[in-house]
Amino acid sequence: MPRLIAFLRAINVGGHIVTMAELRGLFESLSFQEVETFIASGNVIFASSSKDVGALQKKIEDQLLRSLGYEVKTFLRTIPEVAAIAQYKPFNESQLGSAAALNVAFLADSVSAEAEKALVALKTEIDDFHVQGREVYWLCKTKQSGSKFSYARFEKVLNVRATWRNINTVVRLAAKYA
Repeated sequence: MPRLIAFLRAINVGGHIVTMAELRGLFESLSFQEVETFIASGNVIFASSSKDVGALQKKIEDQLLRSLGYEVKTFLRTIPEVAAIAQYKPFNESQLGSAAALNVAFLADSVSAEAEKALVALKTEIDDFHVQGREVYWLCKTKQSGSKFSYARFEKVLNVRATWRNINTVVRLAAKYA
């Protein structure tokens, strides 16, 4: 049975507090197997016999909306996809070495050409971006608090929904499950 990782948006941010035990229970109530959570930022690893990722995402989102009372966008990736994301080098070594942070946005679909153009407009001396499939990498050269970039602005400018993780979280997930 293939294992997947659900990257959940709006878990334990903005006053939406959900325990990891509660989150595991919600996934288990959907008849998923081998359910685990990874840190308290909305990463759930589970096994499912279904190969229809779109249907699984909807099933999870519907359950979380019913149970939690608010929308939780869900972005599913296979274990090999997460390993590839963790290994991908969107910037050269000197850029990565001098950066304060590298974050990854998980999206439902690949970025359109129009959205990619809008993303270029968000680049600054501090912030750089790279698109790879359904992920966008954000390199922040200073502390993120020193940047004018925000996740909300990203979603508005690109007209997409996303959830973000620090690359270290993605690397740790890949190391543990790949």
